Amino acid sequence: MGFWDKLNSFKDIVNQVENNIYTSQRDLMEVYEKNIRLEAEIKERTSELELANQRLVTVQHIWEMMNSSQPLANVLDSIVNSLQGELGYLFSCIVQKKIDNQGQYLALLAESKCDASNHITEILGKTLYDSRLRWRQDEAVDYYIASNKIYQSKDVMFSLNYIFPDLPKEKAELMIKKTGMASYILVPLKNNGKHFASLIVYSSREEAQEAELNFLKLFAKQIELAITIADLFQTVKEQAVTDGLTGLKNRRYFEEEAQKEVLRAQRQDQKFTLIGLDLDHLKQINDKYGHSLGDIAIKTVADVLKRNARSIDIAARMGGEEFNLLLPGVDHNGGLVAAERIRKAIEAATIDILGHVTASIGVATFGEHSDNLNELMELTDQAMYTSKKNGRNRVTLANPDDLNSWQDIALDSISKILKNKNLPIDSTTSKELSKMISKLSPDYDSLFAVSDSLIGIYNPNHRDGASKEKIMVANLLAKRFELSKEDTDKLKIAILLYDIGNMLIPKDVLLKRAPLTNEEKEVIKTHPIIAAREILSPISNVQDIIPIIESHHENWDGTGYPNNSSGKNIPLCSQMVLIIDSYFALIEPRPYRQAKTKEEAIKIIKEECDKKWNSKLANEFISIITQG
Repeated sequence: MGFWDKLNSFKDIVNQVENNIYTSQRDLMEVYEKNIRLEAEIKERTSELELANQRLVTVQHIWEMMNSSQPLANVLDSIVNSLQGELGYLFSCIVQKKIDNQGQYLALLAESKCDASNHITEILGKTLYDSRLRWRQDEAVDYYIASNKIYQSKDVMFSLNYIFPDLPKEKAELMIKKTGMASYILVPLKNNGKHFASLIVYSSREEAQEAELNFLKLFAKQIELAITIADLFQTVKEQAVTDGLTGLKNRRYFEEEAQKEVLRAQRQDQKFTLIGLDLDHLKQINDKYGHSLGDIAIKTVADVLKRNARSIDIAARMGGEEFNLLLPGVDHNGGLVAAERIRKAIEAATIDILGHVTASIGVATFGEHSDNLNELMELTDQAMYTSKKNGRNRVTLANPDDLNSWQDIALDSISKILKNKNLPIDSTTSKELSKMISKLSPDYDSLFAVSDSLIGIYNPNHRDGASKEKIMVANLLAKRFELSKEDTDKLKIAILLYDIGNMLIPKDVLLKRAPLTNEEKEVIKTHPIIAAREILSPISNVQDIIPIIESHHENWDGTGYPNNSSGKNIPLCSQMVLIIDSYFALIEPRPYRQAKTKEEAIKIIKEECDKKWNSKLANEFISIITQG
């Protein structure tokens, strides 16, 4: 092969190599470009997946709120903060249209806690909660709300003017600049088929993608369900603390709130006043006109309290015809003025057929008359009794000197019982109880602590706090039957002392799991006589209590013990002790049975009407227990 032939051959080889290199380059470039596109697609899909995950987390938060019994305000706060934090919105809020005497306005129900919120507060000089947000009529926005459709716009300035029509333009511009808002979305929210509020979210993005709007539609449905459930929880909670007849709070709620008020008053060194009110002659109204008119009289008093109470006051029906009103930050002078205003308003109210009713009122002030809530409530009660005793339809201020009556007697009696050593208590326990008594003042808390400790010695199933509950029920029952203060005090003392005789019954009999023999039943039947004669007779200041305790196991139909007394031959206070003792024994466990539920115990009380107790007493008792 010649030189030129070799050169041409080499040239062909070079061209082939170049072609191969070019082809490889092109293939590599295609692979590279494919990789770039694939990476971009992976990044996009990852971003979509992260966003979808964020949305799922947000929806999960809503579901968690729905499965809790959180108040509606907490649910709404969680909603706006989830949106702001997880989906990247700059600011979220929920507003509700309301109307008052100044016209329509927007009430802020919730706002996200974020930098944008801080900027808005800084520019406005106050928080949105402190601002009266205006509702400006706008056909477009109103149409979307009425149609329950999502509304979106880039005109952030319009939205600010919509909410703050008086906001200067330069402040609105500063707000937009500092927060970075580029658009907003308004999402109408429904509750039970009606417009409830609007969710407004502000975004740094000018346009919302279709997927985002679809998510917000789905999210709105979840919010609506959460609102409905939270509303239902709130309704159930309100019913649990609300008196069904009057719409006022019930005794349980009042006592819990009063305890909180004590702590607040102590923390702020501030007084508060209790007003206790008892409708006069309700028993005669019920007997003469029937319970339906009695209920109308009770509701009339409740309506007067509602009209005369401030928003921070707590008005409650404590049971039957008894009401309490708590006045935070009010001393006794202010309490007397409020009480007299209420008394006059009740007297002035007109009721068909009845005409007019009146009420007896007592007033006591925390920080003046007592620093103990139980004492304060007792003083209020006693002042109310004084109003009744002095002719009814009047207001009486508490007198702390009246407090040392039945509590003193009860504590002194327990102390003497321990000193007389008639009880089978070991010396160590007896000394501990006596030492406890010597250090205590004659108030509710001390009395109940001693009583519960003493009962717990022979009844291991006794629940701490039961003595206090029994006294509260006894007090309400006494009012239903218009017992005098003296008889009410005797009933309270009897409630604390009636079961002392059980301590002399052998424990193997008292705590026996198997059925009792006839001999053992006879031993049990002796305990009222033991308590009255052997334990209480040596104590001079409870002699008028002994007849109550001796008869507290006599049945209405004459089948009780120890004397087989029947009907009206049984002291009313003894019947009250029996029904209170029976109910609380039923809801406590016994060696031979489990504790009954409240409903089961009430059913048994009803079944024993006109057997163990008369039906009128049973009905009043059940009414008190049911309301509590």
